[in-house]
Amino acid sequence: MNTVGYGAVAVQVGAVAVGAPLLTGLMRQTRARLEGRAGAGVLQPWRDVRKLLRKEPITPVGTGPAFRWAPLLLVATALVLAALVPLVSTDTPVTGRADLILVVALLALGTLALALAGLDTGTAFGGMGASREMTIAALVEPTILMAVFALSIPAGSTNLPVIVAGAVDEPARLTSPAGLLAIAALAVAVLAESGRLPVDNPSTHLELTMVHEAMVLEYAGPDLALVEFGAQLRLTVLLGLLASLFAPWGIATTASLAAVLLALLVVVLKVTVLGMVLAAAEVFWAKLRLFRVPELLAGSFLLALLAVTASYFLGGER
Repeated sequence: MNTVGYGAVAVQVGAVAVGAPLLTGLMRQTRARLEGRAGAGVLQPWRDVRKLLRKEPITPVGTGPAFRWAPLLLVATALVLAALVPLVSTDTPVTGRADLILVVALLALGTLALALAGLDTGTAFGGMGASREMTIAALVEPTILMAVFALSIPAGSTNLPVIVAGAVDEPARLTSPAGLLAIAALAVAVLAESGRLPVDNPSTHLELTMVHEAMVLEYAGPDLALVEFGAQLRLTVLLGLLASLFAPWGIATTASLAAVLLALLVVVLKVTVLGMVLAAAEVFWAKLRLFRVPELLAGSFLLALLAVTASYFLGGER
C-alpha cells in the first residue's frame, strides 16, 4: 500500500491545491455566463493570488498574533483536511486518522482562527463578522457531525474512509430515508460552512450584510492571498467530501495505481459538476436576511437528527 498510498495522498492534496482556485474561477465564469456577462476567465483567481503575493504586506497597528497567524492556520487546516478526506482512495497511510470528529474539529479550527483575527483588529466590522461567523458555526458544525454520523451507523465506524468504502459496497444506503435526509442536511451545512448563497454572498461589498468578508477587511497583500486561497481550499474539500459520501463510485478502494489515477479523474469531474450546479443555483437564489439564517440551519440540523434516528432504527431492524 505504501508507495501507492502515499502517492494517493500527495495526488489528492496537490489536486486540491492546484484545482481550488480553478474551481472558484469556473464557478464565477458559470455565473457570469448565466447572467449575460463575459466573465474574467477561469484562471482569474490564480492571477489574483499572484498579484496579491507581489504586494507589500501591511499589518494594522495594534493587532497581535491572532491576526498574523490566522491566514497560515486557515490554509494549513485546509491542506490537512485535503489529506484526510477520502477523495481519491480509501486505502492510504492516513486512513486510520480520518475520523469524522477530527475533520469537523479542523473545520472549526479554521473558522475560529478567522473569527479571532476579526476580533483582534478591534474594528466594528471585524467584530460584527466574527460574531456572525461563530453564530453560523455553532449550528453548522453539529449538523455536519449528525449528518455524517447517520451514515456511520450502518458502517459501524466514524472513520470517513470506512464509511465511503461501505457506501461503495452497499449503494442502497444512499437511497434509504436516512441517506436522503443526510444528503439534504449536509448540503445546507456545506453552503453555510463555505460562505455561499443563500447564507452568505462571497462577492458582496455591502458591509452590513457581510459575514466572511467582514472578518478579512483588514487583510492585504500576501495575507489576503492566503485567506482567499484558504477559503477556496475549504470549498473544494467540502464539495469533495459531499461527492465522496453520496456519490462514492469511482473512488479507489485498493492500493492500485491505475485505480488511483482513474479515481482522480472521476473526483475532478464530480467536484466540477457540483461547483457548476452550485454556481448556477446561486444565480436564482437571494441572500437570506441574517435573522433567517439560524432558521435555515436549525432546519438542516433537524434533518440530520431525523437521519440519525432513521438510520438507528432501520439498522436495528436489520
